[in-house]
Amino acid sequence: MCLAVPAEVKSIDGHMATVDYGGVRRTANISLVEAKVGDYVIVHAGYAIQVMDREEAEKTLELFREMLDLESAGA
Repeated sequence: MCLAVPAEVKSIDGHMATVDYGGVRRTANISLVEAKVGDYVIVHAGYAIQVMDREEAEKTLELFREMLDLESAGA
């Protein structure tokens, strides 16, 4: 199963970008999309495969936070 978590593009060097998953930074190849710093992307197997609308990405991240809070509370 694949979980699509939006990552924010923090910096770009050629086809490689540093992306941030809420404090966890990774490197991703962005050659398949037209991403710029500040965009949110979905990364699969090290490649950004989709650029997300900022509002949709933030809604998705909020849902993940809510799920984690519920899990932490034992719900």
